[in-house]
Amino acid sequence: MTHTVQPNNPEATPAADATDVPAAQAPAPAPPSASALPPARALPPALRRRVPKYSDLAPLLQFKKPDFSREARLARASTIWDLRDMAKRRTPKAPFDYTDGAAEGEITLRRARQAFLDIEFRPGILRNVSSIDLGTDILGRPSRLPVGIAPTGFTRMMQSEGEYAGSQAAEAAGIPYTLSTMGTASIEDVAAAAPNGRNWFQLYLWTDRDRSLELIERAARAGNDTLMVTVDTSVAGARLRDVRNGMTIPPALTLKTVVDASYRPAWWFNFLTHEPLTFASLSRYTGTVADLINSMFDPTLTFEDLDWLRETWKGNLVVKGIQTVEDARRVADHGADGVVLSNHGGRQLDRAPLPFHLLPDVKQAFSADNADTAIMLDTGIMSGADIVAALALGADFTLIGRAYLYGLMAGGRAGVDRALQILEKDMARTMALLGVSRVSELTPEHVRLLGK
Repeated sequence: MTHTVQPNNPEATPAADATDVPAAQAPAPAPPSASALPPARALPPALRRRVPKYSDLAPLLQFKKPDFSREARLARASTIWDLRDMAKRRTPKAPFDYTDGAAEGEITLRRARQAFLDIEFRPGILRNVSSIDLGTDILGRPSRLPVGIAPTGFTRMMQSEGEYAGSQAAEAAGIPYTLSTMGTASIEDVAAAAPNGRNWFQLYLWTDRDRSLELIERAARAGNDTLMVTVDTSVAGARLRDVRNGMTIPPALTLKTVVDASYRPAWWFNFLTHEPLTFASLSRYTGTVADLINSMFDPTLTFEDLDWLRETWKGNLVVKGIQTVEDARRVADHGADGVVLSNHGGRQLDRAPLPFHLLPDVKQAFSADNADTAIMLDTGIMSGADIVAALALGADFTLIGRAYLYGLMAGGRAGVDRALQILEKDMARTMALLGVSRVSELTPEHVRLLGK
């Protein structure tokens, strides 16, 4: 009978059959002779030890001269979080916390950032992604990237280059820049600093309508093509970090701030040797941010005021601060060309709705209404992957506030440039890995919200 041997197992013994000699009666096998042993294998040359030659070590010994320049420091930042760490080291606590903080327990801000983490990308394979095009159209004009700079107040307080750095970086990147009513540079000066940029103006409606109308007319004369009215500041949010830090405009030199200054002399040198803070909308102000908002902004705003704005402003009208589907539909019915889904970066109402979670519902509602209103989104964006996720779920465009301010505080204009470079690289890499070469190819099929 035949013997069976398991394949690839040379040590297996044949299976015995009925005619085999019992194991107890079989003679013991003789030990193998030395000549029968397999020869020892020689070590490959690569595994033999030897004394290293200098020619082998030379390529490895590349000691670089230490470079402490701003450019080298910024180049070492790989993420927006890296820029945040740099900003925190270089900026006094009060202005840093004004940027970094949010309202009350800062629950909204944490949830907004977590929302972008709680997604699953769903990539496609075998797509040609040798060339990635990040360009898109927003409000009738092209943008080289699907992200713009959001309006931020008191920006020269964060770093002395302020709005000038932001607008010029946006101009160089080919994206829109939005000047805040509470910006620390005038409408005209920003237009002069970035004459070839796409400049937008953000408006807070004041109790004094004549002052609001004056700002609208100045924005039009300066070439701003879009007016962005913010509607979520009927009263100031409880920004507790500012309260605890004694935050005022301008920052006050107290014993606490003088001690803080000793660790950040460059910031104080720049602040004290440049022109005092002036504003896009008023010449000077001294006091807290909350007092300024509560004294100047109009808590009686209604949709009739939006109608007045639509009649007054001939360019694109965008409403910022939309937090429900119903309000998105209503402002579209009242003539808005675009909406910004935003909870003010978590700085107004804590536990407010998350723009990223609201996005699919607003997109569906606008599609059902056949509305061509542009959908923009801010709050919580800290990477290019966040931007790609928002675009996939239906956003036409995104806006960044803190992300660019961290770059500004880390290194002025060069820091803002670096923030935009990081986001651009993130977006291009994420889209390539998703198997997408154009923004228009992103769909909800590329993103799944975990837990939903």
